[in-house]
Amino acid sequence: MAGSDVRLQPKKKGLTRRQKRSLSRGAQYVVFTAAVIVFAVTADWGRLKNQFAQWDIAREMFPDVITLALKNTVLYTASGFVLGLVLGLVVALMRLSSVGPYRWVAGVYIEIFRGLPALLIFVFIGVAVPLAFPGTEIVGGTYGKAALGLGLIGAAYMAETFRAGIQAVPKGQLEAARSLGFSPARAMVSVIIPQAFRIILPPLTNELIMLFKDSSLVLLLGVTLEERELSKYGRDLASTTANSTPILVAGLCYLLVTIPLGFVVRRMEAKAQEAVK
Repeated sequence: MAGSDVRLQPKKKGLTRRQKRSLSRGAQYVVFTAAVIVFAVTADWGRLKNQFAQWDIAREMFPDVITLALKNTVLYTASGFVLGLVLGLVVALMRLSSVGPYRWVAGVYIEIFRGLPALLIFVFIGVAVPLAFPGTEIVGGTYGKAALGLGLIGAAYMAETFRAGIQAVPKGQLEAARSLGFSPARAMVSVIIPQAFRIILPPLTNELIMLFKDSSLVLLLGVTLEERELSKYGRDLASTTANSTPILVAGLCYLLVTIPLGFVVRRMEAKAQEAVK
């Protein structure tokens, strides 16, 4: 009887998966809260404020930080993005071409410009090109050089984005266009590429954010006072005032653009997922 009573006793069960997840989540909250408290207690907020939050210095930066520095940053980025968009589409079509040399050239371009640091590309444009071609000037001066540098960088990434978008369009779309009498080139331009654009719009916006940040490298081209972008403008004022507040203000100006763009990207991705469902 004693043995049967033992057998009849229910076995003790461990934690369920839901309980384990709750415990894990709670532990993460505790660790995060502890890290925030340690940072808040140990940081020297007085020194940080003196070095990065001198509001009288910040006020003196306006309106030039917007009307000059941010404006130039947007111009550099926009021109580089447009050039990168056009060149990236051409490279993507070359990568998908049935002609072997086109694919080889496009592949080499993508691997080189995706592998090289953006800093070296700007140094090459600012130093190597004038040495290789004496007396030649890139159209647009600093703005033209910035557009060329950002465009070359962006095109390498956009080309792969375009290629993926074109290949994501169902093959039946091309076959239907051909059955209607479209030539291969016209079918690609009128049918495939517009559909690919809708697919790749979120990653293209991410590329725009990347180029916006890379525009800080324009300072390597030797800009004038009127051609300074946000990073150069902030660094110059930081050196003049012996304070880092201008750098913080410049960083906040970057966020004024990148945060809304990031929100747009998330909204587009969410709409794309809803359309798939």
